Amino acid sequence: MKGDVIRAEGLTKVFNRSVVAVDHVSFSVRDGEIFGFLGPNGAGKTTTINMLTTVLRPTEGNAWVMDFDVVKQAKEVRKVIGVVPQEYTADEDLTGYENVMLCADLYGIPRDVAKKRALELLELVDLIDFKDKRVETYSGGMRRRLELACGLINRPKVLFLDEPTLGLDVHTRAAIWSYIKRLKEEYDMTIFMTTHYLEEADALCDRIAIIDHGKIIAMGSPDELKNSLGGDIITIAIKERADVTEIIKGCENVKEVRYENGAYRIKAKDGEVTAPLIIEALRRRGYTVVKLSLTKPTLNEVFLEYTGRALRDSEESRESFIAHRITLMRARR
Repeated sequence: MKGDVIRAEGLTKVFNRSVVAVDHVSFSVRDGEIFGFLGPNGAGKTTTINMLTTVLRPTEGNAWVMDFDVVKQAKEVRKVIGVVPQEYTADEDLTGYENVMLCADLYGIPRDVAKKRALELLELVDLIDFKDKRVETYSGGMRRRLELACGLINRPKVLFLDEPTLGLDVHTRAAIWSYIKRLKEEYDMTIFMTTHYLEEADALCDRIAIIDHGKIIAMGSPDELKNSLGGDIITIAIKERADVTEIIKGCENVKEVRYENGAYRIKAKDGEVTAPLIIEALRRRGYTVVKLSLTKPTLNEVFLEYTGRALRDSEESRESFIAHRITLMRARR
């Protein structure tokens, strides 16, 4: 049984004595797993990473990485981690190879060792043919892959990825997913990543913590989170202005009924069988169904269940919006 390489207990960050960015979160990350923080922009994901990587000092609580205290043993923590930030940090006036070597120098890695590692990493992320090109000529996907190579130069035990595919097209995003999977499978690396892409968390993460407004609201494997809904989701709207909650509840396999945004959100077992039963029950009582949808449990449905809104509809702060716009513009060059 593998142990925990990251632990957080009541981790909290308050800015300006009033803005609670991270609110007493507690979690652990197991050795060799990909652990994801899933939530909207401004939920506290980046702030959590910044505390775990010693960039920010927690206001309250404690955290350890590889059994090193992130506050009391910050230097030791930095030696065993790699970080790929959300923003692009590579020097555009340098080549890809020069950027990786610069990172090696910052870690104090001997030059002969660094040269070998740099070439290996550029090969890993398919940039070896562009190693002598200046970064200003790189596409967004190439820049993101270069950031990944830089984050791996010190052979970290734990890799932190903050929104690793932000602003990338679908094809490039899939390529980055492939590199992340290789790191886990070939290097048995522990990866802590943040994302607001539902499909990314579902495809990559062994376990996910859903975070909203600085609080962890649910945690588990993707399947565990989806199964926690207890059934399929049926959405029905009727033409008439009437409350038909009790009629729907009386149908076989219906577990829960909620009325929201002009429609009934129904949690039911075997949705394909139950939906026709609901329609027939309503029809017999003279009601007309004008909208019907059936969805299998998804992470967006999980987010909706716990927060009352879809993840894709969540708003972001102005500061997050500006930061994301900058990253997106640079990714599209």
